[in-house]
Amino acid sequence: MSNYDVVVIGSGPGGYVSAIRCAQLGMKTALVEKYDTLGGTCLNVGCIPSKALLDSSHHFEDTQKHLEGHGIEISGEVKLNLAKMMERKSGVVAQTTKGIDFLMDKNKIEVFHGLGSFQDAHTLTISGKKEQTISGKHFIIATGSKPASLPFIKLDKKRVITSTEALSMTEVPEHLVIIGGGVIGLELGQVYRRLGAQVSVVEYMDRIIPTMDGAQSKELTKVLKKQGVKFYLSHQVQGVKTTKNKVTVTALDKKGQEVSFEGDYCLVSVGRKPYTEGLGLVKAGVGVNERGQIQVNDHLQTNIGHIYAIGDVVRGAMLAHKAEEEGVMVAELIAGQKPHINYNLIPGVVYTWPEVASVGKTEEQLKEAGVAYKSGQFPMRALGRSRASGDVDGFVKILSDAQTDELLGVHMVGARVADLIAEAVTAMEFRASAEDLARMSHAHPTYAEAVKEAALAATENRPLHI
Repeated sequence: MSNYDVVVIGSGPGGYVSAIRCAQLGMKTALVEKYDTLGGTCLNVGCIPSKALLDSSHHFEDTQKHLEGHGIEISGEVKLNLAKMMERKSGVVAQTTKGIDFLMDKNKIEVFHGLGSFQDAHTLTISGKKEQTISGKHFIIATGSKPASLPFIKLDKKRVITSTEALSMTEVPEHLVIIGGGVIGLELGQVYRRLGAQVSVVEYMDRIIPTMDGAQSKELTKVLKKQGVKFYLSHQVQGVKTTKNKVTVTALDKKGQEVSFEGDYCLVSVGRKPYTEGLGLVKAGVGVNERGQIQVNDHLQTNIGHIYAIGDVVRGAMLAHKAEEEGVMVAELIAGQKPHINYNLIPGVVYTWPEVASVGKTEEQLKEAGVAYKSGQFPMRALGRSRASGDVDGFVKILSDAQTDELLGVHMVGARVADLIAEAVTAMEFRASAEDLARMSHAHPTYAEAVKEAALAATENRPLHI
């Protein structure tokens, strides 16, 4: 039986990054992955393939609707080859997962493919092509999450589907009904709306992306409506039925009256749940809470001190980059270092177009906490760069402390804000003030100028270009 300093279970962004950091710190490391390819949900059926389809569908829509305005004329009909688009997506996934294989070899991490299950707190049995048993001084559980559903919905994965199936469709739906107005549903909804589907979003809350700042929700709703997406907010889904090639979703509207939506596909996008099936946590003595999450302390240790858990399988936002930070932190803790994570500064992004990005506290959270704050907002359409590119939707909103001017939250909607939010994260990590951002030189013409202008608005209510 092989023995390791650290055994990492799960090869998603949290798991493989944690394994790399363990190896860098001189620990003999093993990585156990249930599936044939590394990378977990994110690389295989999540972040990477969805972004590939978002980009491809964006090109298709631009070619159909926007190139003529740039003086680019195309003779003949612009046609969609969905199979080719999916082939490209699969190629991006394959290339990315092979990159993880390379990193494992480079860092001398031994990879085991098969379902890892604890036999006791120090022993793991791997059921794959052949059964193997390994032992570890430390374990890091990084088994991630899987799509959640509602108890009365039967996911047949043909007409009633999850995000996994939506990433590999063989036809564009005529009418895609999406249950849930969160990140995943909106991203995939925009993909298929661009490709020609009618898209209806049925959301229980009174707004989409309800965990983000209210101004972002309002702006994204306005933009997606303009693009043709239909929203049914404050609707409580009661049932989903399939008949031949049709799906009927019934719901109660805000008045309590029953309404129905008929489509040819229904995407159930109501969040994700921790994945621990077959892991043998009981044999290891590891505890879980009522939500199925593995319970951990501030150092991400379970109740069994040498077993850690990170990412979607523990509390907190289900974000790939959050899992990566936790994976690095645990590796460094095992090595005797003293790392930390500021969870308030983990950014959140929606990769629609325009993109949506946030870090820190929302205005609603500050109001609820009774924190005195200042707010400054600047519209993207006031920027020369936005007008030059034709991406004029969105804004940058900055919230700062009313007394100290320290940045408390930065919320953006617009082109490339998924990258632009890093400026806000950096500033907040160093506890910068809104005035600090306002006094920094930002290249012209760029989208980043909106950050400076919003900071000017928050500091002294003196933006320059509105």
